[in-house]
Order: sequence, then structure tokens, then C-alpha cells
Amino acid sequence: MNQAKLPSWRPGTTRDAIEIFLDDAETLPVERRVAVFDIDGTLWCEKPQYTMVEFLLAELRAAVAGEPSLATRPEYRAALDWDRPAIARLGAVNVVLALIEQHAGITPEVFEARVRAFFSDARHPLRGVPLSQMRYRPMLELIAELRARDFDVYLVTGSGLEFTRAVSADYFGVKPEGVVGSQVGYEFVRGNGSPTLLRTKEIFGDPNEGAAKITNIQRLLGRRPILAAGNSAGDTEMLDYTQAYVGPSLALLVDHDDAEREYEYASIAGTFETSEPITETAGRQGWTVVSMKRDWDMVFADR
Repeated sequence: MNQAKLPSWRPGTTRDAIEIFLDDAETLPVERRVAVFDIDGTLWCEKPQYTMVEFLLAELRAAVAGEPSLATRPEYRAALDWDRPAIARLGAVNVVLALIEQHAGITPEVFEARVRAFFSDARHPLRGVPLSQMRYRPMLELIAELRARDFDVYLVTGSGLEFTRAVSADYFGVKPEGVVGSQVGYEFVRGNGSPTLLRTKEIFGDPNEGAAKITNIQRLLGRRPILAAGNSAGDTEMLDYTQAYVGPSLALLVDHDDAEREYEYASIAGTFETSEPITETAGRQGWTVVSMKRDWDMVFADR
């Protein structure tokens, strides 16, 4: 492959593995060329918080400004202070569910408008740049190369389905129907005789991590991937399932090992615990590990 195709990927075993896969995949019918990408920590930065959590906190701060008594709810107080011991005591999932409750009773259109407004103004809390600039340039190049080879590209995330769909086209060129994420419940009502769909505070099914990613890929997309990219234990089943395809396949794990240009940490699942670091799982399962420090010439999108 010409270096210009993936200019931010340094020569080495990781780039070689990607190039071999891409060439081999062209022997498959176009309908078999399916790639899925996790988002948080795989396509954009997930530190210091998941982007969706930043949105929910911004919404909570605005709500508390109008109704200060909301801050007395334990889950909200812990979130506003980002009190890690309190969050652990209450349960991180319960705190996020409480934050999601803020949008119960509004239409999908209103919710989407709020998400878009957040992205139009929000900046990374530590680096001060627009969130669009916190996307990983090498992964955007990989997506572009996949599309050039007639791949269909989908997003599979533990974050909210509607939250991700609001920006999936602008940020990653993926239409809303190409997103698989954690799902909120809806209620169909007739207000003043007009049919309306309203968000509820309930979650539909399990959070989109672990095995749920596989069942949701089948249920919502109906197509088995031959390339999957992730960064945490929440992506294990998706990577294993993809690599098990009989034919060209590639499981990519993004390793956050670059403290100078991004962050250095061991990625973990958001909704469950595991017994070993995800990089050890990758070595045991034979996935291709992407080292930010070693494999990427540039980390973030152009500023």
C-alpha cells in the first residue's frame, strides 16, 4: 500500500497487518466487507470522562442553575463534584442512569438538538480545543481507506444510541442508522391528538458492552463484521467474534500508551470488571495491538 493512503501510520508490524488484511479483504464479495468501530477511546479521546458523560454533566449544571434543589439528590451531587468514592458507593451505572433521567419526557428531536448544541460549543476540559479535534487522525484515515475499498463502516458504542447518532455523520461519516449503542426506552403518546414519541428514564436491554455488542450488531445491523476496532474489555466479545470469521479478518485493539501526546492508562469496561488488563487479553487472543506511541505519527485530527 502507498504510504499516502495511511499517512499517520508508521511502518511496522501493525501497519503491515492492516495492509495485508485490506488486500485480502478485496477477495471477498463487497457485501462481506463490514467494519465496526467502538468510539470512546477508539475513535476519539475518552479522558478525563466519556464524551457523553461530559454532555450529561453540562445538562445537569444547566438544570441545577434553574432549580438548585436538584443538587441535593445524592447521584447528582456526586456527579457535580465528581466525587469518585461517592460514585463508587452509589454505583457508577446508577449515577449515569440518574443523569439520563434528565431527558425523560422530551422528544427525540429536542434531545438531538441539545446534543448538537453541546458539540457546537463544547471544548475538551483539559486541552481547551473543540471536541472535533480530539478524534484520532489515524483511525479516520483507516475508515477512509476502508470506504475506498467498498467497506460499510458502522459505529458500535457503549454510549447512548441517540447521543451518538446526533453527530455520527458529521464526525465519522456514518449515517444514524449505522450506529449501535445503548438504548433508552420510548413512550408513544397522543398529545392533543398529535402522535408523539417521548424518551423515558428506562434503558432498553443491557448497556451496549460485552456480549450485548454482538447481539445488538446482529439485531440492528444484521451483518457480521470482518474488521473490528476497540480499546477496552467492553469490546472483547466484538473483537473475538470478528476474528473468528473464517476468511480475512482483523481485530484491532488501541493501546493508550502515550502519556506525552494523549494519555497513558489501561482501558477498562464501563459497566463490569475484568480480571486482567485488556492488553494481556489481546496477547492471549492474538489481536493486533495498536500502540499510540509506536504506531501513530500523529494522534489527533488537524487543529
